[in-house]
This record gives sequence, C-alpha cells and structure tokens, in this order.
Amino acid sequence: MSDLAAYESAHITHEDVIGDVAGYRRPYYKTQPEYLYPPYRSTIKRAPTRSLVWLPHTLSEITGPVFGYDDVKPDDADLTRQHSGEPLGERIIVSGRLLDENSKPVVKALIELWQANAAGRYRHDVDDHDAPLDPNFTGGGRALTDAHGNYRFITIKPGAYPWRNHYNAWRPAHLHFSVFGIGLAQRLVTQMYFPGDPLISYDPMFNSVPDDNARQRLISQFDWEGTIPDFAIAFRFDIVLRGREQTFTQSTRS
Repeated sequence: MSDLAAYESAHITHEDVIGDVAGYRRPYYKTQPEYLYPPYRSTIKRAPTRSLVWLPHTLSEITGPVFGYDDVKPDDADLTRQHSGEPLGERIIVSGRLLDENSKPVVKALIELWQANAAGRYRHDVDDHDAPLDPNFTGGGRALTDAHGNYRFITIKPGAYPWRNHYNAWRPAHLHFSVFGIGLAQRLVTQMYFPGDPLISYDPMFNSVPDDNARQRLISQFDWEGTIPDFAIAFRFDIVLRGREQTFTQSTRS
C-alpha cells in the first residue's frame, strides 16, 4: 500500500461520514397536518410565515437516545395500577406494532401515552374544565416495544371535553402518543381516536390532515382478539415511523 493510500485509509473526513449516512424519507405528500389550518385557531399564531429550510439528515438525526428496561418498568404501561384504588371509567387495552415504512419492527423504542380521565379532564394545572378529577388516575404511562415491535397499555377510556376553539367545540375521545424511534428524525407525536365517535368529523385537529387515508390511520380498530373477558375491551393502533431512504453504502475510499 502506498503512503497516500495508507493515509486515506486511516483518515476519514467529515465529508466521508456525512456522505455515507442513509437519511430518512421525508413525509409523503399531504399525509401530515398543515402548518396553517385556520379552523384550528392556534395554528394561525404558530405557523411559520417563511419558507422552511431543508436540512440534510446527519448522524445527529439518524441516531437517538437508547432506553432500557431499567428505565421503563413493566407496570408503567398499566395506568390503572398507579394508585391505591381503581380509577373510574371503562377499562380498555390498547396495543399494536411499531414499524418503519419498510415494515421493519422498531425494537426497544420508547412509547409514552397521556390522556384525559373518563370525565374528560387532564390532571394539569391549566385544565379548568368543569369535570371531576380522579384521585386514582394520573393519565400517563410508557412502554418499550419488544423484539417484534409490539407494545401494550391498559388504561381507562378518556372522555370528550370542550376546548373553546370555536362555538360548541368538543374534542373527541383520544389518546396522545409520543414515540422515540431509533433516530431523532423518527420522533413522532400523534393522537389515536376511537372508531364510531361522532365527534371525529367535527374535529379541526383530525381534519387538518389533508389525505383521507392518512386521517383514517389515526383511528384505532376494535380488537376482539385482544379483549379480556370480564375485564376490558381492546383496541389496536399500529404506528408507522419514517423508513431509511437508502441502503448504507461503503465509502468510495474503502
């Protein structure tokens, strides 16, 4: 090996590393909420007024925090067992798989869930909805996906609540999800709705997603197989994160 070849083999430049990074696919057209959707009033104030700046994905975006079972306990996924008594309301089981766009399971990913109680009220200082709090329900849980990307929560079905976005505005029953994939660019915050809820069609947050197929993916499915007799009915909600844009390739200098 020549001195030049040996030098090039031993010294990997910043450009080499960035050039080999396989980024994540950008969201498909009209599958994400509009930044500015006037029927959802708060977007009027927070939507960007200038063109967005395109940023390439580097190692900072395709890598992320790693969570272990020492950080997340099995009981964290059961929101009905966090206090000394039973919470009020209808027990439900929510489960599904976390996949990327290539149908590959996302393993050991952190999924966080938060929600209102059965009366439609959050345990939060700014929630002044005239509905009772439940001393046995906090409304927050978390879980790690298993080797097949599966997750499972036991909780209480949340109630609808008013939110003053417009005249007679009510949010449908929903669960909030925060998902950490294997990279920061996979981070997803979304909501899950329940099938057959008549309030869904009136909800500006739901309707802010232009594509109808994408909207329908926000609605869970009744899961008869997951239902536990005499205990809780079940709903299934599969979540899909961004997939990798290309296969990792070796550097031209290797």
